[in-house]
Amino acid sequence: MAIAVAVTAALLAALAFAVAAVLQQSAAASVPETRSLHPSLIVSLLRRRVWLAGAALDVASFGIQGVALAFGPLVLVMPLASTDLLFALPLLAWRRGRRLTRAEMAGAACTAGGMAAFLVALPSVSGTAVPGLADWTLVLIAVVAVVAALLAVGFRTSGRARTALYAAAAGMLLALLDALTKSAADLFRNDGWDALGHWEPYALIAVGVTGLLLVQSSYQAGSLAISLPVIDTVEPVGSVLMGAVVFREPLATSWALVGQAAAGALAIAGIVILSRSSLVQA
Repeated sequence: MAIAVAVTAALLAALAFAVAAVLQQSAAASVPETRSLHPSLIVSLLRRRVWLAGAALDVASFGIQGVALAFGPLVLVMPLASTDLLFALPLLAWRRGRRLTRAEMAGAACTAGGMAAFLVALPSVSGTAVPGLADWTLVLIAVVAVVAALLAVGFRTSGRARTALYAAAAGMLLALLDALTKSAADLFRNDGWDALGHWEPYALIAVGVTGLLLVQSSYQAGSLAISLPVIDTVEPVGSVLMGAVVFREPLATSWALVGQAAAGALAIAGIVILSRSSLVQA
């Protein structure tokens, strides 16, 4: 029952995030580039109704994803939650009154098939204990270092390179946010309001606000066709690795690991194909 709840919630979160990304990118792209990576970017976006609608969907997506993580492991939830383009394209096609092309359907098939094979190869996962601060130390240092390096290089570039680098940094922070959400959700599920005595809920807020700024900066820097596939690739990979390191969630072994890697590659290829759709490019 817990796995069914986790899978359903993860897919609903993917749908909500996909629509939110389209709405927010259309608003963020109209903001001057000088506000990139600056809090004034968020202040400016708060005055735009389209962005606020996307933000509301983002909040809903985050809440639904939190439910998924409370009932399932990161290695199960995050690959499913990263299939947002798969759900958004049919809605966008319907909105514009056209059918999906063969390439778009092929991309959807690759993404769905790759994710299905990835999940089949997962080992059975039992409940994991809430990690302590010592379990988080190396992960926190690594994420901060990687994000800082990506932003430093991105700030000195422009165009597609800047968009991709900002999106990669955002994906890393979102992966950390997912791991912190998992930890906080477990705390609230087990301890109720006593969870507020732990550091995770407060770190969750700080990382969430910073992640929001980086995501919007990647949307502002360029096309959603560049930023969203990068985020959709970096976030689940980072989340799965953090699940294995911090929560000791088991990964597939031996030939199953090879099959899982191939399935993940197929799903990523599908995401890249979908990102080239004129629906996303527009």
